[in-house]
Amino acid sequence: MEEPSIRIAQPADLPRIVEIYNQAIPSKRSTGDTLPVRTEDREVWFAEHDPGKHPIFVAELAGIVAGWCSLSAYRPGRMAFRFTAEISHYVDDRYQRRGIATALVRYALSACTKLQIKNVFGILLEPNVASIRLMEKLGFELWGRLPHVADFDGNEYDHLYFGKRICD
Repeated sequence: MEEPSIRIAQPADLPRIVEIYNQAIPSKRSTGDTLPVRTEDREVWFAEHDPGKHPIFVAELAGIVAGWCSLSAYRPGRMAFRFTAEISHYVDDRYQRRGIATALVRYALSACTKLQIKNVFGILLEPNVASIRLMEKLGFELWGRLPHVADFDGNEYDHLYFGKRICD
């Protein structure tokens, strides 16, 4: 299998990032959004991801962005949480099961020490078994559960917090 090339996302990548994100809305229940987002809806979110502190990474295969991963500030502005980040990852449906999510998350984790991030957590919906397995495979542990907080047309799911301590 071809290894993806991973790099910092550029503003020109935002439409593709949004396209990949929107694939997750109807099919996987891996996000709390129930309607597609627009590129302009995500411009502020993108701008808040300073590559020197909370980057967004994209994985390319043959020059095509196949997936992305972000490290987002946790409780921005509250200095006690400045060493903790939320990690999110999404892979285009056409590129699933090729190790792209694993490569992206590993890459992001390897950047954490340089970014002064000591704790990373991912928030997953309980039916997202693939991402749960990925988190467990990469050494994340279940840190918390919010029971029945997500409702999709009457189907309620737990929100799971998987965390990993990067350095002690």
